[in-house]
Amino acid sequence: MNNLKSLSDKIFSLEPGEFESVALKVFDFQANENELYRAYIRHLGIDVSEVNTMEKIPFLPIEFFKSHIIKSGNWSTEGYFESSGTTGSITSKHYYPQTDFYLKNCQKGFNQFYGDVDEYVWLALLPSYLERSHSSLVAMVDHFIKKSGAKESGFFLHDHDLLIEALKEVRRAKKRVVLLGVTFALMDIAEKTSFDFPDLIVMETGGMKGKRDELVRNDVHDLLKDKFGVDRVHSEYGMTELFSQAYSKEEGIFYPARTMKVMTRDINDPFNISDDLKSGVLNVIDLANLHSCSFIETKDLGRVHSNGSFEVLGRMDNSDVRGCNLMLA
Repeated sequence: MNNLKSLSDKIFSLEPGEFESVALKVFDFQANENELYRAYIRHLGIDVSEVNTMEKIPFLPIEFFKSHIIKSGNWSTEGYFESSGTTGSITSKHYYPQTDFYLKNCQKGFNQFYGDVDEYVWLALLPSYLERSHSSLVAMVDHFIKKSGAKESGFFLHDHDLLIEALKEVRRAKKRVVLLGVTFALMDIAEKTSFDFPDLIVMETGGMKGKRDELVRNDVHDLLKDKFGVDRVHSEYGMTELFSQAYSKEEGIFYPARTMKVMTRDINDPFNISDDLKSGVLNVIDLANLHSCSFIETKDLGRVHSNGSFEVLGRMDNSDVRGCNLMLA
């Protein structure tokens, strides 16, 4: 199994217990077919033939998405997703051969935890994402909205009154609803009204920086639970550099999609990766990153539990420094 098509088919038909064997096959493919990753492995002095467990796989610093086009295999670029950033900052770009691969994986990931995407009305409140181009989150939610086919589904930019009316309508109709939004925008809505809507799935995607005073997660969730009349707040964990998502149904405990595994590395030794390290900096294996790189060192601090779930505890300070120091000439 050494080509994109066979690996792609295997990833989408992944069975429990197969993750490590498929991950090692993806590593073997990318170590040979990804010029940047191959050079990085060589820079580290790692013998590819000796990588026979997931813990031995080298993880690519996420900063490389800011400086390189990362491709595994021979394919033509259809487009790219781009991270947000302040004016003048360098953003990450994640190139892909076709959006269908990404969207299919997103849908399978959501279905794994919540059931079919098309069984829900999707109300999306993503102002900071809609106001820029090439957002992977907007592409995913747009796909979900189209799959739902519900007349109430859609994006709501700044028209909060229209969103409030849509919420009232779907509550009266007793429809299954996901209200997905950036945290600051959900709080804006919560301050304008209150609901008794216990069946509503309120799902926040993070995002407070520069919009509101930073609050701890529990305070944010308590406010949203009170204002929407729900007993829990859900969360989505994703990023431009990853094609898979993880979901939390309460308390900030995330469960990764089948195509994703989260590990920790020692904050002082980035090459110390072990299941025995329950807390540290998060490394992610994302099999859906087949066309780019599936082994990513993130900047997120976190805790991984024995059942594979994880928490995000914050971000590394000076997180760009190590990646820049290891950039290849």
